[in-house]
Amino acid sequence: MKYCFISILLLSGISLFGQNKKPIDHTVYDGWRSVGDRLISNDGNYVVYNINAQEGDGELVIQHIKTKQKKMIPRGYAAVITDDSRYAVFKIKPLYQDTRQAKIKKKSADDMPRDSLGIVTLGEDSVIKITRVRSFKTPLKAAGWLAYQMEKTLPDTSKSKSQPDSVKARIDMLTKLADSLIRRSLDSIKGNIEKEEVITAAKKAVKEIYKKADETGTVYQLDADGDNAAAGGGAEGTDLIVRNLASAAEKTFKLVSEYLFDEKATKLLIRTTKNAKDTNSKAYLLIYDLQADHIDTIMKGLNDAKNFSFDEQGKQLAFVAERDSSSKALQKFYKLWYHETGQDTATILADKNTIGMQLGSTVSENGTVIFSKDGMKIFFGVAPIQPPKDTTLVDFELAQVDVWHYNDDYLQPQQLKQLTQEQKRNYTAVIKPGATELVQLGSEDAENISLVDEGNASWVMAQSTKNNRRISQWEGRTRSTVYMVNTTDGRRKLVKASSLGFFSASPKGKFIYWYDPEQKNYFTYNTTTGDTKNITSRIKVPLYDTENDVPDLPGPVGTTGWIADDRYFLVNDEYDIWKVDPTGSEQPKNLTNGSGRYNSAQLSYIKLDREKRWINPDEKILLQSFNKLSKYASFYTVKVNEVAEPTFISGGPCSYPSVLKAKNVSAYLLQISNISESELFAGDDLGSYTKLTDLATQQKDYNWVSAELVRWKMFDGKWSEGLLFKPENFDPKKKYPIIFYFYERDADGLYNYRAPAPSASTINIPYFVSNEYLVFDPNIYYKTGEPGESAYNSVVSAAKYFSKMPWVDSTRMAIQGQSWGGYQVAYLVTRTNIFRAAGAGAPVSNMTSAYGGIRWGSGLNRQFQYEKQQSRIGATLWQRPDLYLKNSPLFNADKVTTPLLIMHNDADGSVPWYQGIEYFTALRRLGKKVWLLEYNGEDHNLVERKNRKDLSVRLGQFFDYYLKDAKPANWIKYGLPAVDKGKDWGLKVE
Repeated sequence: MKYCFISILLLSGISLFGQNKKPIDHTVYDGWRSVGDRLISNDGNYVVYNINAQEGDGELVIQHIKTKQKKMIPRGYAAVITDDSRYAVFKIKPLYQDTRQAKIKKKSADDMPRDSLGIVTLGEDSVIKITRVRSFKTPLKAAGWLAYQMEKTLPDTSKSKSQPDSVKARIDMLTKLADSLIRRSLDSIKGNIEKEEVITAAKKAVKEIYKKADETGTVYQLDADGDNAAAGGGAEGTDLIVRNLASAAEKTFKLVSEYLFDEKATKLLIRTTKNAKDTNSKAYLLIYDLQADHIDTIMKGLNDAKNFSFDEQGKQLAFVAERDSSSKALQKFYKLWYHETGQDTATILADKNTIGMQLGSTVSENGTVIFSKDGMKIFFGVAPIQPPKDTTLVDFELAQVDVWHYNDDYLQPQQLKQLTQEQKRNYTAVIKPGATELVQLGSEDAENISLVDEGNASWVMAQSTKNNRRISQWEGRTRSTVYMVNTTDGRRKLVKASSLGFFSASPKGKFIYWYDPEQKNYFTYNTTTGDTKNITSRIKVPLYDTENDVPDLPGPVGTTGWIADDRYFLVNDEYDIWKVDPTGSEQPKNLTNGSGRYNSAQLSYIKLDREKRWINPDEKILLQSFNKLSKYASFYTVKVNEVAEPTFISGGPCSYPSVLKAKNVSAYLLQISNISESELFAGDDLGSYTKLTDLATQQKDYNWVSAELVRWKMFDGKWSEGLLFKPENFDPKKKYPIIFYFYERDADGLYNYRAPAPSASTINIPYFVSNEYLVFDPNIYYKTGEPGESAYNSVVSAAKYFSKMPWVDSTRMAIQGQSWGGYQVAYLVTRTNIFRAAGAGAPVSNMTSAYGGIRWGSGLNRQFQYEKQQSRIGATLWQRPDLYLKNSPLFNADKVTTPLLIMHNDADGSVPWYQGIEYFTALRRLGKKVWLLEYNGEDHNLVERKNRKDLSVRLGQFFDYYLKDAKPANWIKYGLPAVDKGKDWGLKVE
């Protein structure tokens, strides 16, 4: 049997290796490296991956798998390997310090350091570098070509210095002239007019106009209203270089704003802009025939064009464009355009007057344009024509008000969050190339359209939540009505009304299928006969999450996919995979022969080809196994035309965060992790592989962390499990302070790697453990209506269990959690005084006020969260007010004796900021020891790295003070007065 690697730190003698190692401190974060993006070439010979620092310069590694020869590209990123496995193309970031200094100096956007482009011929050492490159593209399914767009050319400042008639001199002359003219005009005006104010404003206006002058003295011509007449619907384009990678021959196109290869690299679409210095210039759409080296102009004089789409063969192109209105038009009408190889120009395929367009609608500029796979249909968007803006209305005289109505589909905050999306709302329509009539498929009551068989089918699937949206406020999910819509005439056929299922079509479109959470089974709708069948009723094991502990219907475990020609459907139970007849005729078969359930191992399909739509009937598929007891991960294979125990390949005490396979051969790139390391490996199969990286060396000088699975009995007599993290130099003869961190259930992550990093909201486990804390993360098991007591049953029982260990200092225990974990911390300190300190991030403290509140990040009301989801009350506020009061920490704030550090940020979009304030002000009034960290402008979890670093320091100082008797930092003793913000952050220890 073959097992994944096991770090030496997991072996029994780990304490011998950590005695003289230094603890992790906050300075290590920026330089700590990890594996980022990774690729494997189609021929399986090369891998390309990033090694990234958390802050600073990373590197791109190009490595031959068998010879291990490496090419390191400092600051390389966003790499692609060409389809023929011959080249790697990537961008190169500027030096981190150069960008930092430019920001410090507040340089303009044009003067900031810019990316370069890198090209490497695989197997060769040289790197072709091109500076100031904005973007690049390679064909998706072909090789040989590269297109890259340059940044805006920097001005030649030497010319302006040498010219006697400089722009500055001309501006000064014009300003003086304007001054003179304005003064003479004002002298002739009677009345009390503030002349100097008018003169100052006029001078400023003149300068604003003439600062658009370029360094040669040329001044841009402006139209009467001050708009740049030459700009033409957007920023001026830049140079595009098209490179033949084999010959290195290049062709340059000027003023390019957008470009697109077809998949097979037969054509390159190029959109250009007007020349800002030439009022007579025009914007163009070009087709560059790459094989014939020939350029065709398919449109000129356009104002805007977008949403370009080639068919699979590269012979047809469709897009939307607008070319008839002025730049100031209050209404603009886009049209669907079409071009076929051999045509001179693009032609109009659909507009607001096309037969089939509903009255008052037009082609939408926001709709996706896509060909069916066979190229016989074009799908695009249509939308109601928006009335022109009323220019007689003055903004500052208009009332600013939101009107909430009880019959609204969505609450006003959600409407406002979705405003941009709704303004761009469009409905799918279809037209055939060369046709004169379109068919509208989508509408207000069929707003979500899914193509079937990649658009080849004679119908599409429509789903609508209309008339079912209000209940999502308290149910947290929305029922859908589903139709088949004919692409020839738009006729609808009802499949299912008002269902909680999520509907999909089988690959060839013979069935529509869904999981019904109310009946806990999968159903199919035969698109030919119209029959609906329960296809899994004869499977006697649950197909849903049996560990679901929220007061809502459990979701399905998941599916594996379809066998070719829609012959069989593969669905998962908690452990195994079943082969199901979609017609419901045959008895379902347990494909993995019950081995998953027998071994307590969850088996799941690894889809190695993301474009693959179905599984072949005689195929051997790759499975990943996760053992629920040992937490081991393993690889297996099984044939889909057999019922047999899967064949073991490799596995053991580790996790597999990612697996990639080469497209054309049997070669794999995978990441393998445990608590001690997370490295890349490559091999011809998953049973034997070669180690490519050695990032664990960066922690060799530090007192690292080990992890082990611990099981104990909770107060209710049931067994629970959690993860205990110990320092590498753990000494069972010492007593350690211990922090309990928790959320819900994390024990399955035993073999996850954990990097030291500044905290977004929670304690960083490697930092605290390296500094000789113990950290325990207990699973929490919930009962409906008792979220707080469930946390008490799980967490406090774990604390009692560890307090009996000779190596735990039971007088120095603490708890910390964020969001739902923060709520549980806030609750627990009202129920027990065994913890010496506590940290609660973004806690709900008052369920009665939170229940009717808004999640400002999404605009959703919070009622569903309490009735159906994570908060687990299971009833409305008026049905069970006692449960809301009982589970709210605020109403028992007087019982708190534990010093509490709260973090709650003023832009929190998940838990209303006032929840933290309510708890803080209550505890403050009661004379409790409480602090509130509020990071300005930050959301639920910290995003800004500077704030993450600050929180990490404060968490360390807080727990060191209470659990290790360290001297308190000034912010702990005195707070941070507003007058000192920006001068002193209170982090000093005196």
